[in-house]
Amino acid sequence: MEINHEINRLLHFALQQGLVAEEDIIYAANLLLDCLRLTEYVPENIEERQDTAAPILENMLCYAVHVGLLEDTPEERDLFDTRIMNCCMPRPSEVAARFYNDYAKSPQLATDHYYQFSIASNYIRKTRIDKNIVWKTKTEFGVLDLTVNLSKPEKDPRDIARARLKKSSSYPRCLLCCENEGYAGHTGQPARQTHRLIPLDINGHPWFLQYSPYTYYNEHCIVLNRQHIPMEISRRTFENLACFLDIFPHYFVGSNADLPIVGGSILSHDHYQGGHYTFAMELAEIEKKYVFQGFEDVRAGRVKWPMPTIRLQSEKKEPLIELADKIVQHWRTYSDTSVDILAETGKGPHNTVTPIARRRGAVYEFDIVLRNNRTTADYPLGIFHPHAEVHHIKKENIGLIEVQGLAILPARLRQEMEQVRVELLKNTEDISSIVPIASHAAWYRMLRKKYETFAEETVREVLQQEIGRVFLQVLVDAGVYKRDAKGLAAFDAFVASVPAD
Repeated sequence: MEINHEINRLLHFALQQGLVAEEDIIYAANLLLDCLRLTEYVPENIEERQDTAAPILENMLCYAVHVGLLEDTPEERDLFDTRIMNCCMPRPSEVAARFYNDYAKSPQLATDHYYQFSIASNYIRKTRIDKNIVWKTKTEFGVLDLTVNLSKPEKDPRDIARARLKKSSSYPRCLLCCENEGYAGHTGQPARQTHRLIPLDINGHPWFLQYSPYTYYNEHCIVLNRQHIPMEISRRTFENLACFLDIFPHYFVGSNADLPIVGGSILSHDHYQGGHYTFAMELAEIEKKYVFQGFEDVRAGRVKWPMPTIRLQSEKKEPLIELADKIVQHWRTYSDTSVDILAETGKGPHNTVTPIARRRGAVYEFDIVLRNNRTTADYPLGIFHPHAEVHHIKKENIGLIEVQGLAILPARLRQEMEQVRVELLKNTEDISSIVPIASHAAWYRMLRKKYETFAEETVREVLQQEIGRVFLQVLVDAGVYKRDAKGLAAFDAFVASVPAD
């Protein structure tokens, strides 16, 4: 392979994508020479149009492995191709300046360009994300989204062995800290040289906007606090969410819950997630209206959704924030033993919420999803957590993304469902002795009883739709109030108990 040609291709791509200016080409070329330990470079006229840098980087990695610049493991390759790409990147201040220049014209123009920049720089590894298996399932609660996540590379044993030998470091303190911007990474810590943050002022405090490197939906962004402080759902949370909507009215934004089990991500660093996507939850209707005394101008109701959700709507932020905080603070101390809800035990507090915010034109809208993380001997992973019957499909915590109706399913399901498909077509009676798919045995028996026969051209779709129904059950399991007469009555009783203003 002619490495000089690949350098020229990468420089041409960077120029096309606006990552570098014409005046930066020689400088960027020299950085690449240093990175690849070369001493000569000959400019070439490249005319091809590349939509992604991934194939160019792959060729450069093959060269680097061939000449001994790195060991051929997934982690080492990711560290090195990020270092290569950083040679063709603008500085953080330039990215921020471009963003706010676009923002002066339109908030959506700013995020559109920033998102495309994050893809062009290979910070968002779109070629991997495109490998994810995605589909939709119609339910009584709307169309749920499902994805089998294949974008994160599996660990190589050599990378695992290196990680054990690596001295622990407190810098950066976590993967969300702003100190990751430009960080070279190491074994066990991803490279972030291509990472560029957008500084935000949220209610007078410094925050940052970034995109998730493994986007689960369109423009999946993370909003992170400048300070490394724990997550906490409080009045400040709702103030911040509303402020974010003022800055980016075309995005939704929300927070994972601030307790383990019901919190789906890093709890040690205050942050939110958002993006430009419409989930099934947003389209769910209000099935019963509520009136909160003292807040008659705030429209409120119970959402028709498998997890108990109170929706608040108002053109005015202040009463909306005030009522949301009042509901959360009351929920923190609320117990109802008739439906297994205890606010606190010797293990600590259990009640919290998953808050979600969006705008519908001039109207601010909050969805407050009630959560409880209590465990028992019968439910050691959580009473309101996916139960054992669905663990063969989804065992992990239900966080902000899943709450809204998007299932993030483990990569193992790709191979397991393919084997289940084969056994269904063979009309195998029982799969409990087939080790890789034995966990699906009870579900498999249900499928055979429900469908009786399976056809080659439809069996994959059947499996996807049935996985979607399992995900619906996952959401039902995670709901603190069930959607039967007893559960809905208990939900209404909580709402009625919220003290008047």
